[in-house]
Amino acid sequence: MENIKVGIIGYGACIPRYRIKVEEIAKVWGADAASYKKGLEVEEKSVPGPDQDTISMSVEATRSALKRAGIDPKEIGAIYIGSESHPYAVKPSGTVVAEAIAATPDIHCADYEFACKAGSEAMYVAMNLVKAGEMRYAIGIGGDTSQGAPGDALEYTASAGSASFIFGKENILAVCEHTHSFMTDTPDFWRREYMHYPRHGGRFTGEPAYFKHTIGCSERLLEKSGMKPSDFQYAVFHQPNGKFPKRVAKMLGFTFDQIKQGWLVPHLGNTYSGASPIGLTAILDIAKPGDNIFMVSYGSGSGSDGFIFKVTDKLPAVQNVAQHTRDQLDNNQIYLDYGTYTKFRQKILMAE
Repeated sequence: MENIKVGIIGYGACIPRYRIKVEEIAKVWGADAASYKKGLEVEEKSVPGPDQDTISMSVEATRSALKRAGIDPKEIGAIYIGSESHPYAVKPSGTVVAEAIAATPDIHCADYEFACKAGSEAMYVAMNLVKAGEMRYAIGIGGDTSQGAPGDALEYTASAGSASFIFGKENILAVCEHTHSFMTDTPDFWRREYMHYPRHGGRFTGEPAYFKHTIGCSERLLEKSGMKPSDFQYAVFHQPNGKFPKRVAKMLGFTFDQIKQGWLVPHLGNTYSGASPIGLTAILDIAKPGDNIFMVSYGSGSGSDGFIFKVTDKLPAVQNVAQHTRDQLDNNQIYLDYGTYTKFRQKILMAE
């Protein structure tokens, strides 16, 4: 079979400026902030503003991706958004994003769901439609504004952000060399219709869920590619907390130096469908031609998508065309008290 080169031709991220610290949440619930910070390895998390949701953040991330790609939006053949916090239960998110970037009306659109790997799922489908020759360009987006129930461990990590990737066969910034997906029916995290907050299996989300699928996908991807961890300059894994990605990296043979650029969770929290994709954007901001990047997502339910990217000599010219991910993460933060946070996240339901 002909080896068709396809990969990322544009990328971008959006991280809200609003943040809340672990201490602020713990104070309200009479919890030990130091214990949560040590156990989760999270210092603070991003919080979407009242005018921000998965759609608006996806628009901003995609506008940055378009700046780097330098293409006409009318040539985009598909746009797929993976999220577990689509603003509408019935109306699609993708139509709004496509309209906002002037890509309508000749475009295919779909919203994806698979817990925290919905974003990589959208990336996988978009990339392979381009590879199959169905369209010239396609966009895969991962974004979320997920909530954790008040006082639950998830409230300390459930955050907000988005990442957008444009795939094509020309002017590729990072070629996708290999992919693999790994999935079983392991229900570690779920939310039924009419439930406001998700439920989770506590420690059950570790060994039989996150680690089994992340390691299973990673090992198959390494076998398929004939590569080993030392062949990669960067690696990024799903980040439900600070400990899991570091532990899985060590189990596989990756070092912290390889994952630290994409390890954003201490100051971002868990962006769910955007977690590993946002980490990938931070890596692309500094990667050099010839660098190999290893990415494996994770989504409860459960499954992982794996990608191996090789950076081309086209990347350096566009890295500074749009705002870097870590610049959004580290600068111009606005810190909230718990009352303002609950108002922003509509945790207090007002009587009509």
